[in-house]
Amino acid sequence: MYAFQLVAYMPTVSVRIGEDEKAELDDVAELLEQDRSTTMRKALREGLETLRTRHAVERYQSGDVAVNEAARLAGLSIAEWLELAHEQGLTTQLAETDLTFDAERAGEL
Repeated sequence: MYAFQLVAYMPTVSVRIGEDEKAELDDVAELLEQDRSTTMRKALREGLETLRTRHAVERYQSGDVAVNEAARLAGLSIAEWLELAHEQGLTTQLAETDLTFDAERAGEL
């Protein structure tokens, strides 16, 4: 009997980190009971989500983007964005016409 294991191809990316960061990474990997590579992938994924969301919040708060664009920037659905905006008490500087457009779009969901 043979056993086969499918392995997904993942490109390799190298990054230089300081000794303090490496020690922190190793501490977190041990805490999570994961190997260093798994912990790095998880930290990168969660960090990128945080950066996207922070960027979207900043653009939305400044009035640069409407709800639908902020949701796209954050990688969220409009419903998810509206929930996040509500939870964080976000306000916008958008014109009434932009808000009307966003309300119409949200109503289409």
